[in-house]
Amino acid sequence: MSRFAMLFPGQGAQSVGMLADLGAHHPVIGETFAEAGDALGFDLADLVTNGPAETLDQTEYTQPALVAASVAAWRAFEAAGGPRPACVAGHSLGEYSALVMAGSLDFADALRLTRLRGQAMQNAVAPGEGAMAAVIGLADEDVVAACAEVESAHGSVSAANFNAPLQVVIAGHAEAVAQASQIAKAKGAKLVKPLSVSVPSHCALMSPAADRLASHLSDIPLREPTLPVYHNVDARPREDVAGIRRALVAQLAESVQWTDTIRRIRETHCDLFLECGPGKVLSGLNKRIDKSIRSMALSEPDDFEAAIAAVAE
Repeated sequence: MSRFAMLFPGQGAQSVGMLADLGAHHPVIGETFAEAGDALGFDLADLVTNGPAETLDQTEYTQPALVAASVAAWRAFEAAGGPRPACVAGHSLGEYSALVMAGSLDFADALRLTRLRGQAMQNAVAPGEGAMAAVIGLADEDVVAACAEVESAHGSVSAANFNAPLQVVIAGHAEAVAQASQIAKAKGAKLVKPLSVSVPSHCALMSPAADRLASHLSDIPLREPTLPVYHNVDARPREDVAGIRRALVAQLAESVQWTDTIRRIRETHCDLFLECGPGKVLSGLNKRIDKSIRSMALSEPDDFEAAIAAVAE
């Protein structure tokens, strides 16, 4: 049997109708969305199924919706006979789904917590004040240098996501992001693409949101995970509850170390990665990180049978 890791996607993977085809074959998908709606106090299943997209894309709705979708996909995989992974990780928001799967965080608590997280993030920065941009084709250190060149004069900007080699997302004040983008182009970036986001995640502007999250987290019961959960802040797992709380708070205002996370999991002899939830973004990043990695998505009906067969090899 292959030693495999389970990955959970973050914000940006959402879409109206996500997991609809999977739900037609696996009743647990609809049951999980209904359970999530009960915990949140509104009809999440209707929002995910019918939209509108403008509401689903609001951070406070996006975050619990993606947690619900990822947990639903995991439950369907398990019901289909899929085994437990050797370890798990989640990209940004996906870390909460990973903690649910690992038994560290209750599903209902994760839903309410991520909605509060989204609200705190939205309230931390005035509309139009922040921005994010993807820098493609430039070395990590050159992206970091471009941010450092403009930060004092134009506001705060830093590397938010180290997603893959030559693929880094920057975030901060809108003017600072614009200036750093120009410098990155001058340094040889192949593409600098502004991202359509409502908040600049994983940067210093999220410090007020991190403080609010810390307050909310203090009231949420956590348990030691039943399997390793690799955290975004340093690409390492934690067994102690206090360490998990600190990692979740730090994650909001610090960089997502996704490249290091995948490489570190790979070093534990995991030779298969299953992306559990909507979309295939993480599978695409894996190919950029290490071409030898086998990745499979679990978002369509046929994916489960293929993934279970791959695990059994």
